[in-house]
Amino acid sequence: MASKTTIIFVYNADSGPINGLKDYFHKIIKPETYRCNLCAVTFGNFGMKNSWRKFINSLKNDVKFLHRDEFRKQFNLKDISFPAAFIKKGEEINLLISRDEINNVKTVPELINLVKNKIS
Repeated sequence: MASKTTIIFVYNADSGPINGLKDYFHKIIKPETYRCNLCAVTFGNFGMKNSWRKFINSLKNDVKFLHRDEFRKQFNLKDISFPAAFIKKGEEINLLISRDEINNVKTVPELINLVKNKIS
């Protein structure tokens, strides 16, 4: 049986309701200083943007979203800067999209094109 391939997007934010609230208000009050461009591009004030959700749902791969603290608990990778995306096949995990690449994206269509180019 072939190993399942999963794309893992990792936010530059920690998990938990208090962190979520802080991030939510930070994005509204001072978006220019918000440290997770993956969040800023893919989420509006009321949740995940529909165009991003539709794209994610259209992918043939499994897709997971993790906060950086969750990612660090699950994977023993050093010197990783977030946000980032990884590709996991079986037990092997590799960087798919770097922090700099994600931080250069300004819109959902740009991010979609970046993901498509990386996984093709």
